[in-house]
This record gives sequence, structure tokens and C-alpha cells, in this order.
Amino acid sequence: MPVKIRLQRHGKKGKPFYWIVAADSRAKRDGRYLKKLGTYNPNTNPATINLNLEDTVAWLEKGAQPTDTARTLLSYKGAMIRHHLNGGVKKGALTQEEADKKFMAWLEEKQAKIQAKKEGLSKDESKAKAKRLADEKAVSEKRLIDAAAAIAEAEAAKNDSETSNDEVNIENPADNESATPEEEKSTSEEIKASEGDVEEIKSEKEASEGDELAPEAKVPAEEKTSEVEEKSVPVTPTTEENNPDSEAIAEEKVLEVEEESAPETPTTEETTPDAEATTEEKVLEAEEESTPETPAAEETTPDAEATVEEK
Repeated sequence: MPVKIRLQRHGKKGKPFYWIVAADSRAKRDGRYLKKLGTYNPNTNPATINLNLEDTVAWLEKGAQPTDTARTLLSYKGAMIRHHLNGGVKKGALTQEEADKKFMAWLEEKQAKIQAKKEGLSKDESKAKAKRLADEKAVSEKRLIDAAAAIAEAEAAKNDSETSNDEVNIENPADNESATPEEEKSTSEEIKASEGDVEEIKSEKEASEGDELAPEAKVPAEEKTSEVEEKSVPVTPTTEENNPDSEAIAEEKVLEVEEESAPETPTTEETTPDAEATTEEKVLEAEEESTPETPAAEETTPDAEATVEEK
């Protein structure tokens, strides 16, 4: 019955663990075995191998044949070289002491290589860890710098927007403000002045209605007309372009006074020609006196002058 030294698989999926056994070559891989010689764990670096050296050498001397993987493991642990030295001792090529001495020298050398490999692996691992930490630190510092830059940029944009809003408010302060109290006061004063003129005209009209119809009634009416013209002229002293509304109001007032005074003496033209002549002279004198002071009055009240001359 041929015997083989081979590996028997154990462990879970993705994590294999092997037994080193001496088993019948006709048995299944994970079936019956004759002797368990050791274990092999390939999940570590370097791999972990536990081997019973004396039993393994004994099965080799009996003629057991190791598989390729099992032979590699036996060579790694020194079982194959021990079997070779024992063969030299049997042939008389060397003594047992010399064989043991050579085996111990080989074992020390092998242990030194294994230790050097472990140290190299630990150094590589420490370097990789230090590099990984340095990379993580660099990434974290970069994130902090980017965050600080983003905050600074947002603050700068906010300050720029506030500055632009302040500049706009300085350039156009009237957009956000209503009319000043001074403007409101001047407007109210103008309204009151116009109302006062209207009341004065009404009072004059009521006084003229109470008087009797006489030839002398036309003269005071015309004098009142000239006075109204003089009062209305200073409101628009040659500034027609600046306040056309006040000029129109003055013209309307003059026309109203003339219309009110005209029907009071409907028969004076036929009965009192002397009174009419004297009235025209007085009107002309009043016009000559008012012409140098208010040159714009002639332009503003042409209808009033024409009606006075006709009368």
C-alpha cells in the first residue's frame, strides 16, 4: 500500500487551513489518514508551519512519498535535509555528531533568513502605515485650507455686495426717501396763497354787488382790475417757463373780475360818454405805469387788455 504525505484541507471558504498527514494514496483528499504530522496556515505572512520533525523523518525513511506542496513545506522546516543526513550516516559517509552539527548550522541559517524576512515585512508595514497617515493628514489639511478659503471667499462676496449697496444708496438717496418737510411746507403755503386770492376776489364781488349802478362805479371796478393785475403779475415775473400753472391762474382771475364788473354798468356807454373817456384814460395810465414793472403781464393777459379798451 503506497503512503503519501499530503495536505488535507480544513477551514472555511476563503480562509483555508491545512493538515499535513500521511495517508493512503487511494483514500480521498479529506478522508481517512494514517498519521497527522503537522499544520499549515497560509493566511499569515510568512506562513505558519508546525511540523513534527521526528515522525515526518520516520515516515520518509519508511518510504512515504510527499507531494510537491508537501515536499516544499518539509524542506522549509528541515525534514528533507535531516532525512538526507541520516542516509549519509547509514552509509558511513559521516558520523551522527557531524550530521547533527551540519543540521544545526543549516537550521540557524534558516532561522536567520526567516527573522530577516519578518523584520523586513514589519519595516515595510510601518512605512506603509506612516505613509498612509501622512496622506490622511495631507488630505485633512487640504480640506481645512479649502474650507477656510471658501469661508473667506463667501465673506468677501458678502462685503462686496454690502459695499455696492451702500454706494447705490449714496448715489441715489432720493429713491428711498419721500418728500422732505420743507417741500411739503412750501406746497401748503402755495395752496393757502391761492385760496386767499380767491376769497379776496369773492369779497370784492360781494361789495360791488351792494353798490348802486352809477357812472362812477365803472372807475373803481377798473381800478380794482388794475390792482388785481398788479397783484397777479408778481406771481409770474418773467418766468413763464418755470411756473405756467400760476400764470394761467392769474389770467383766469383777471377774466373773472372783468366779467363780474362788465354787467354792473350796461347803460353807462350811452348815457355817460365823459365818464367812459375818463375811464379809458385812467386804464391807459395804469397800463403805462405797470408796463416797465411787469413786462410779462402784457403777454400773459392780452384778452383782458382788449376787453378793457373796448369798454
